[in-house]
Amino acid sequence: MNKFLLKALVLTSVNIAVFADAQFRTRNRMDRLEEFDQQKFSWGFFLNGNKMDYRIVLDPRYGMYDNHTLVKSKESYSFGAGLITKFRLNDYLDVRVEPGLQFAQRQLTFNTQSNDFYKDGNPQNAPFIPIALQDKDKVREIKSTLIDVPVLLELHGERWYNSRPYIAGGVNYIVNLQSNSSSPDDNLQQTFRSTTHNFAWSAEMGIQFYFNKFKLTPAVRGTFFMNNEMVADNASTPPYWSAAISTLQTRAVMFVLKFE
Repeated sequence: MNKFLLKALVLTSVNIAVFADAQFRTRNRMDRLEEFDQQKFSWGFFLNGNKMDYRIVLDPRYGMYDNHTLVKSKESYSFGAGLITKFRLNDYLDVRVEPGLQFAQRQLTFNTQSNDFYKDGNPQNAPFIPIALQDKDKVREIKSTLIDVPVLLELHGERWYNSRPYIAGGVNYIVNLQSNSSSPDDNLQQTFRSTTHNFAWSAEMGIQFYFNKFKLTPAVRGTFFMNNEMVADNASTPPYWSAAISTLQTRAVMFVLKFE
């Protein structure tokens, strides 16, 4: 182990020890922000990192071939930020509204050339003219800018020195500003379309730390869309893209830092 790494580990250990002692020591300890949680309303902001991908349910004809999945999703990592409004119900329950802006870029890969097998049509689908799929046809880079408005019911325990654990759950209304839902173009013109207005549910857990001037809350949140985001391609488009997907739903895991 080199000297720089050793010094970094020692310094980090000292900082953690000082922080833990300041937060939790019993001798000469002062409770911080004792009246903060008694306020009916309080405000703050948050920053977060997120990991997003899609939950995909494939169409058994166009999305599967010989027990192989023809559409795959690649997760992405990004960030977001937002505001916090808290309404106190009682000593153990709060209602939180935390509108935020989330950014994401995900990738879908369509290996659906085998759908040429259905070119002659069937009672459910009209015949189509096959095309040779190029790389630009197989891969969709999907950029999303999401206005996320979660309403969460928070259940927290008693304060333990200058900290307090909690869990929360609720529902989200989410607007995708880059959905392309109203575009006349579709995947045949390299335009992926999804729904603009969406609903989700969220679950969260974390620990609130009280300092002299503010409250810091590190937390982990999971958000899962409830509606199908897939917008079907135009009727004249071959079944290489949206026809291969029955259900498309965003799922996200976030690490959140809240400041109040």
